[in-house]
Amino acid sequence: MNLAANNIAYRRPDLYDALTRDSTAAVTCQRLIDQFGTTPTGSVLDLGCGTARDLARLAATHDCVGVDLQPALVEHARQRYPALDLHVGDLRTVRLDNTFDTITCLGNTLAYLHYNNDIQAAFTTFATHAHPGTLLIIVTQISPTCTTTPTAGRIDEAGLHADVTTEHSWEPRTQIATVRRTWQLDNGTTEHDLLERRVLFPRELELYAGLTGFTPLALFTDPHHHTGPLLGSTAHFVARYNPV
Repeated sequence: MNLAANNIAYRRPDLYDALTRDSTAAVTCQRLIDQFGTTPTGSVLDLGCGTARDLARLAATHDCVGVDLQPALVEHARQRYPALDLHVGDLRTVRLDNTFDTITCLGNTLAYLHYNNDIQAAFTTFATHAHPGTLLIIVTQISPTCTTTPTAGRIDEAGLHADVTTEHSWEPRTQIATVRRTWQLDNGTTEHDLLERRVLFPRELELYAGLTGFTPLALFTDPHHHTGPLLGSTAHFVARYNPV
C-alpha cells in the first residue's frame, strides 16, 4: 500500500504539516477522553499517526505511542518529536504487546483499507491493544462527497506554490470514494493525486466494533455537537472496549 505515490502531501511531510496546521483533532480527542474515557491522562496509541502532530499535542498529558505505515512520515515525526515513541507498522498486523487507555485512528486512516477482511483485521488490532474500558476514537468517511463539479483552489505553503483542481467520484458497488487532485505548480510542473477511500456507513462501523468487543458510544460529524445530525461525509466514531 504505497500511499505516498498517490499523494504529494505524503511525499512532502512539511507540506502535510502546513496544510493541517489548524487541526483541532487533539483537542476533540481530549474532550472525548474527558467525557467517555476512564482516565483523562492515561496512555494513548495512535494508529495512523502520520507526522505525529496530533499525538505530540496529546503527549503533553498522556503517555503516547504512534504507529504509521509510511516510513518517511515516521522519520519526519521522529526528527520533530524525538521524545515520542514512534513505530513503522501496518494497521492490520501491528502488535506492540501492550494495551492502552485510548486508541485513536484519525485522518481517514481506516478509509484506506478497501476490503472487508482488511477492515476486520484493523478492528482486531484495536481489540488486541485494548483492555476493559479502553476508549476507541476513529475519524473516517461515512458517506461519499456528492460534488460533481470540480473545485479550484490555491496553495502557497512549505515553499510550494500551485493552483489545485479537485474532482470527486463515487462507486457504490465497492463503496470507494475517489478524490483526484491536479497540482499546477508555478514552476511549470504538474503533480497528480489519487485518493481512494472506502466509505464505512454507520451501521458497518457499529458491526465491526461489536464483533471485536467494542460498544458504540457516539457518532457525530460536528466536533462541537456530539448528538447532532450527521451532516458531513467524515465522522467521529467513539466506542468502549467491553469484551464478553
